[in-house]
Amino acid sequence: MNDIEEYGEILFEKIKHIDEDGNEYWLARELMVALQYKKWDKYINVIEQARTSCKNSDSSISDHFLQVGKMINIANGGQRKILDYKLSRYACYLIAQNADSKKKVVALAQTYFAVQTRRMEITEKEYNGLTEDDKRFYRREQTKNGNYSLNLAARDAGVKNFDKFHNAGYKGLYNGETANDIAKRKGLRYREDILDNMGSEELAANIFRISQTEAKLKRDIINSEDNANKTHYDVGKEVRRTIERLGGTMPEDLPTPEKSLKELGKNKLIK
Repeated sequence: MNDIEEYGEILFEKIKHIDEDGNEYWLARELMVALQYKKWDKYINVIEQARTSCKNSDSSISDHFLQVGKMINIANGGQRKILDYKLSRYACYLIAQNADSKKKVVALAQTYFAVQTRRMEITEKEYNGLTEDDKRFYRREQTKNGNYSLNLAARDAGVKNFDKFHNAGYKGLYNGETANDIAKRKGLRYREDILDNMGSEELAANIFRISQTEAKLKRDIINSEDNANKTHYDVGKEVRRTIERLGGTMPEDLPTPEKSLKELGKNKLIK
């Protein structure tokens, strides 16, 4: 990968979000800034052209361009609601294709979203039809994407010791256990990946922890390492409470699969 491609990847990965189900998305107004559009009135025309392209491809517009509201502060101290869109990777690709091609950053966006576009969202029916091992591969891919995005948000919040930061989240979710404690309890070898040795239900709990921590770091504008660590712990603890309220099984009580994903000899379920 050359320096230009790497810049493009960092630029668009930095503004990627992961929702509570582990699905990736971008916000239209953040993408607008990345694409160097200064006025929404001009940019919205690009979005409308992209929505038309989506419709013409027989894809559901609502699946890729979800309209959301956003509150902003105004001069008199009040707030007003503005339009925004929650975009899939495919929606971002279509926006890049319809944007001003004279902008160098648009060319980067076209390359990035074209090369890396992959179907990360599958229907509930498709997911339920997967074997447990395939569900694990699918959820593991989501944790990889989620942790990448979370690390960027943590770095922006001032985190330098990422081991301590991630252990804070595990401690909250696993009732005080660190990553090493989890590995020992599971009987794993030294440096063996704990996420590769989780079932789909345990992975789903961690996806929720990861996505909600990223969202809170950004929403609360966390700007110190100590506060970032506390945020990760608090979110992990809240996810644990939610599982308990729903009558679910605590993550440390869920069974460890007989084989790790590495042992099963696959790289990815979704390309």
